[in-house]
Amino acid sequence: MKALLLDKGAQYHDLRIGATDTPEPAAGEILVRVKAVGMNPVDYKLTKAGFPTWHFPHILGLDVAGVVEKLGVNVDRFAIGDRVVYHGDLSRRGGLAEFAVTTAHTVCKLPSTIDFMTGASLPCAGLTAYHSLVRRAHLAPGQIVLIHAAAGGVGGFAVQIAKHLGGLVIGTCSEQNQDYVRELGADAVLDYRRNNLQQAVEELTQGHGVDLVLESVSREQVEDDLELLAFGGSIVSLMGLPRLERLIPFTVSPSIHEVSLGGAHLFGSRRAQEDLARMGEELLELLCDGRLKAPPIRTFSLEQVPLALAMLEEGHVRGKLVVLMV
Repeated sequence: MKALLLDKGAQYHDLRIGATDTPEPAAGEILVRVKAVGMNPVDYKLTKAGFPTWHFPHILGLDVAGVVEKLGVNVDRFAIGDRVVYHGDLSRRGGLAEFAVTTAHTVCKLPSTIDFMTGASLPCAGLTAYHSLVRRAHLAPGQIVLIHAAAGGVGGFAVQIAKHLGGLVIGTCSEQNQDYVRELGADAVLDYRRNNLQQAVEELTQGHGVDLVLESVSREQVEDDLELLAFGGSIVSLMGLPRLERLIPFTVSPSIHEVSLGGAHLFGSRRAQEDLARMGEELLELLCDGRLKAPPIRTFSLEQVPLALAMLEEGHVRGKLVVLMV
């Protein structure tokens, strides 16, 4: 099969198109004919860090939408020809190829009203936002939410989900993306380059602070976020756990959550892995009902993947980048 291959020791600029064996689904797995693949920052980060279980040449691409081509034994949730979407296991070969194999219990069916391009834009960013706000933080109506990088993939979904749950949303982004973040539903938008964040939050919340911060910028920013919390507030971090030395014990009483979808594949139980599919179904229902809008999507060919990854590494991407397989 045709695939975009990463050789050992290479970086994403060195990705090459080549031929490799078509995988076979084992028991409990499905073979998917790939139609579209969503690109995420984790893709370029993995080309630099690698992963111990990779066999080279490796195939990147965690977010896959396509059609079931073949079933492994003991798979009864799907039939050949079903349209599906999933967030894959980063320790295995990904979706930037004609075919990809994944575990059936982590996959959800893609409704006929949603095209493959939109489907591929959802898993990593959408599931991360949904998992953060719904599963981990249990956002309640009326709570004040600060969403960093609100114009990006995770941030764009998070703003909409938080509003759907009844939250009061403050988003941070660059000046050029402020109108877009407001269109997503943010109640207030701050330019992270110009605003003194602590002072602005103090004024916007009338001294209350924020009940929840969704942090996707840096580990250093996670620690700064501690200063923004209301009593009993929560931080959901995609960038690792903060050091807590700067907090006086028994004052703010925060709760800290670390989010990692990849951890569900690598360290989670079967129950945690199955929840990836359940969350995907819940997210797709919101999209089908019109309660959630798909992000703006820019498409790329397989040959253009290095360009897409360079854009993600540079930052400030609005919405999602998706590779269409033809």
